[in-house]
Amino acid sequence: MASTRPENDGTRLLYGCMALGGSWDGDPYRPADIDAAEAAIVAALDSGISTFDHADIYRRGKAEAVFGEVLARTPGLRERIVLQTKCGIRLAEGDRPGIYDLRGSSIVQRVEESLGRLRTDVVDVLLLHRPDPLADMADVAAALTSLREQGLVRRFGVSNMNAAQIARLQLHLDFPLAVNQLEMSLDRRDWLEDGVLVNTAAAAAGGFPSGTVEYCLEKGVRLQAWGALAQGRFTGRQESPEEHATARLVRSLADAKGTTPETVLLWWLQCHPARVAPVVGSGRPERIRACRDAALREPDLTHEEWYELWLTARGAPLP
Repeated sequence: MASTRPENDGTRLLYGCMALGGSWDGDPYRPADIDAAEAAIVAALDSGISTFDHADIYRRGKAEAVFGEVLARTPGLRERIVLQTKCGIRLAEGDRPGIYDLRGSSIVQRVEESLGRLRTDVVDVLLLHRPDPLADMADVAAALTSLREQGLVRRFGVSNMNAAQIARLQLHLDFPLAVNQLEMSLDRRDWLEDGVLVNTAAAAAGGFPSGTVEYCLEKGVRLQAWGALAQGRFTGRQESPEEHATARLVRSLADAKGTTPETVLLWWLQCHPARVAPVVGSGRPERIRACRDAALREPDLTHEEWYELWLTARGAPLP
């Protein structure tokens, strides 16, 4: 195994393409879906975002396909962006439920299909979408190595994996894994609270795999945060008293700093020493542009403001 650590790229914010491509059913995408994808891509680029996050399953492949249509009709765009996609989940088909599939042959097939839909000859970053309990890591590593040697994929990472799973795969690779994408937000805080609930009764109920964030920091594995805007819980659809209080605080901080509530939520993640790179997944151009300052400005939260956001969302003091 190579001893060198991956270079943490300068990506501060990603655009997540799950909302592109129309419906989740098997119907083909429409011209209007291509136009909507183009509007979202333009909004992301205008907001300083140049890394685009896909998965082969998003809209049953239609997210990648409409993105490929936009690339085809926009000369020079491919050279300006970073393309990231994922494989490893197979959606339900007929009577078969959805499963995970990280067999080497399946990984190669899924990448080739993604390249065709995206109308490109190389993926910049490939993530393994979910852990497959049946995966043979030597077989997985052989597939990744082959894709790299063929020039079809430049860098690799994982998604939704713990430290032990990443380390087990890394043992079989001669190049470093670069990314781990996890659900992380001011609402989904178990990744953070795992580190402060040590030796408390609440630790057992947390569920987050201990040491994962620390492992990624030590090995230079960049943490990306999906669900970073917490599905609007602090910017429009509050339900609990804690959500209402947090939304008021987020708005107050945004007003004081001349930015948007969305930016404050993303800054909260970006302040972490792991240099978390949030993924913005809205299909609405105005919501994408509301995140602009998280791509173009340094996070502007004091130590005390960061904790105030955490404690307000938590609804309870620290142990």
